[in-house]
Amino acid sequence: MNNLKKDDILKIVHGDHPDPFRILGLHQIAGGKKQTYAIRAFVPTAKEVTVITGTGKTPNRPMQKLHDSGFFELKIKDAEPNAVYKLQATDFQGNPWEFYDPYAFPMLLSEFDIYLYGEGNFHQMYQKFGAHFIEFNGVRGVQFVVWAPNAARVAVVGEFNGWDGRRHPMRQHPGIGVWEIFLPELEEGAIYKYELKTKQGQLRIKTDPVGFRSEIRPANASIVYDMNRYNWNDDAWMESRKKSDVLHKPISIYEVHLGSWKRVTDDNNRWLTYRELAHDLADYVKGLGFTHIELMPITEHPFDGSWGYQTTGYFAPTSRYGSPDDFKYFMDHMHQNGIGVILDWVPAHFPKDDFGLRLFDGTALYEHADPRQGEHPDWGTLIFNYGRNEVRNFLISNALFWLDEYHIDGLRVDAVASMLYLDYSREDGDWIPNKYGGRENLDAIDFLKRLNETVYADHPNVLMVAEESTSWPGVSRPTYLGGLGFGLKWNMGWMNDFLEYIEKDTIHRRYHHDNLTFGLVYAFTENFQLVLSHDEVVHGKRALLDKMPGDLWQKFANLRVSYGFMFGHPGKKLLFMGAEIGQWEEWTHAKSLDWHLFDFELHQGLQHFVKDLNKLYKETPALWEDDFTPAGFQWIDFQDADNSVLSFIRKAKSSDQFVVVVCNFTPVPRSGYRVGVPELGYYEEILNSDSSYYGGSNMGNNGGEHAQDWAHHGYSHSLNLTLPPLSTIILKRIKT
Repeated sequence: MNNLKKDDILKIVHGDHPDPFRILGLHQIAGGKKQTYAIRAFVPTAKEVTVITGTGKTPNRPMQKLHDSGFFELKIKDAEPNAVYKLQATDFQGNPWEFYDPYAFPMLLSEFDIYLYGEGNFHQMYQKFGAHFIEFNGVRGVQFVVWAPNAARVAVVGEFNGWDGRRHPMRQHPGIGVWEIFLPELEEGAIYKYELKTKQGQLRIKTDPVGFRSEIRPANASIVYDMNRYNWNDDAWMESRKKSDVLHKPISIYEVHLGSWKRVTDDNNRWLTYRELAHDLADYVKGLGFTHIELMPITEHPFDGSWGYQTTGYFAPTSRYGSPDDFKYFMDHMHQNGIGVILDWVPAHFPKDDFGLRLFDGTALYEHADPRQGEHPDWGTLIFNYGRNEVRNFLISNALFWLDEYHIDGLRVDAVASMLYLDYSREDGDWIPNKYGGRENLDAIDFLKRLNETVYADHPNVLMVAEESTSWPGVSRPTYLGGLGFGLKWNMGWMNDFLEYIEKDTIHRRYHHDNLTFGLVYAFTENFQLVLSHDEVVHGKRALLDKMPGDLWQKFANLRVSYGFMFGHPGKKLLFMGAEIGQWEEWTHAKSLDWHLFDFELHQGLQHFVKDLNKLYKETPALWEDDFTPAGFQWIDFQDADNSVLSFIRKAKSSDQFVVVVCNFTPVPRSGYRVGVPELGYYEEILNSDSSYYGGSNMGNNGGEHAQDWAHHGYSHSLNLTLPPLSTIILKRIKT
């Protein structure tokens, strides 16, 4: 029998009771022939409370007030177990209100849910954790579920209960530290947090780790949101994606920061909303011919200057640009326009903001307790404890959440290198070796493998992309072969070598020719993606155009030859927004791109070149079909350092199609430049970055050249070409 003790009342009143459901609600207090029940409630703002059963079996009568702080009890007979009843309360000004008693509702999580979560395999935990609308016994309300194993008490607080943690303390599932409560009739838009009392008696006020919507910064509470309302219209895209062999398709990505791509300058420089961005960005990206966009992190974050890389709301698209449904509309519209969307995702670290994951229940729950494992020295953030089942589950579930709920087409996993090495950016003595004495983070490696295995099992045709800057082997190789299991790896080595080369005065480039060729030594050891990303145009590194040497004309020509070389080189492609404009200033998150630069012809020409380059790339299987094996690439001449010229062939594995790519990295035009080719025929010049349409000098080969029966470069035939200054030309053999 559930008999009440004075100590129980005091613990409820003071918010200290470890199991409030054992006291509050309906309980049998006497058995046998004289069955008696008690209904108990704690309503601290009420002068009196009445039970309304709605059944007619029990008269509505005031409850007895057992404590002046608002603890009430009513003893009744012949109650129905699990009966739904209402309470009518009256405050001290005589104002009445009615509400269903949350403590009349049973546990809703199943034992199987808890079991899966405990072993780290509840990969759809977002379907139960967080705040969800459900209906129970005809009553609609919100179920809250949170993990806090070391808390003495957890409560949901918000405006609906005066932010009083004593009002709605939650019930704990024994053994695993998961807490839940059902709040009947709570409305969408309710602002809430969790109030946790530590075992030392301290209060922690926390944002929901699985909250689906957040207040806009600087406010940071979670917001109850119905995630099941939006009606998608991208069925054709999703069905097509299921059948797509994405790694052997053209991938040309436009990397975007939504807050600074375009702003409304005449409206206080405000951001565009998700719905405004959906139309403007889709039209722009589609017009330029990119296949995908990659969004810099749009998960909720408190500080604009982190660019989203310091996430506090892993399950919430940032409220800066609208609601979750607004972001679904953005995704939907992109897909309807044939544009894939990749999300920059940050499982490597999280910020120390006290409302977030840090010391969530008063202990190092998501992070490591030892700063030699848990502190990130570069970013002043905390590192996830990947060895903990629940933390691994949280992150894998989060990855699936974006793919399932928002139809994201891939994840670019940030800062993978920092996850792989225990000594990353640390001095000797500031890190703890693994159990074998090595520097490898075995828990993080295991997490990354499980992540990729789980994602690809559910979504085999999405992209999992690693931003990994070291020579770690097998990043993009299957886990069953010992790899990490990613689909693509950012080629940071190529990016660094190439930018170091292209920034040099052209007269000195002959001494650094290996910067261009070294990437082909390892080009097929991974599934590489070539990137000119946001990281290369910030923090004093200068904008791409500003990096280029020479006068104004040469700067633009250098940028065009760079893009031509990049799109001819094996590997998928990514350009950061503004690369197509020719920004002079470094990127900043606080203002729009310099759209006014399109008033000038050279900037217009650069955009025309990027558009035509994308079109040619997508239409030419030789440039993308076999990016990851030597069969898709063949050198013509990589040794002409004196002239700073490279020439090579790209081949399609599904046909005998091939193209010839020749790059001249000096401002010196070269007539009579002979290039070996494997077959006779007419070679049409299908791209020339020196075209006057792009702002060039309009030098070239009059549309193409016939191959001559003249052996050269180890080939039986050759072309006698004119190489324009600072140019990339691409030629395609036309069968005759």
